[in-house]
Amino acid sequence: QVQLVESGGGLVQAGGSLRLSCAASGRTFNRYTTAWFRQAPGKEREFVAAMSWRGQRYAESVNGRFNISRDNDKNTVYLEMNSLKFDDTAVYYCAAGPSSSQDLRSYDYWGQGTQVTVSS
Repeated sequence: QVQLVESGGGLVQAGGSLRLSCAASGRTFNRYTTAWFRQAPGKEREFVAAMSWRGQRYAESVNGRFNISRDNDKNTVYLEMNSLKFDDTAVYYCAAGPSSSQDLRSYDYWGQGTQVTVSS
């Protein structure tokens, strides 16, 4: 089992920045691909970014603005979000799974989510 706890969400003005953190505990975290998804009100959960031994991948909507990183010593994954837009408003979820994928069904472990609200 892997337990994931997100933090760092909040209210920010458009154009601003936030850094989300996802602290992991449990089984060997380093073996897993880690990813961020988000879900806006009334919409399906969507892929944001993932990080594995193959590297990083991003959704087109955030590419160039967001950066995913991980500190294996701290068992923590980060999502640095810059140039935030109103459309980035959502609950952001951290996930871990065996393969790098944009499909949420590929991820076995999920955090509880953290709210990010961007004011226009």
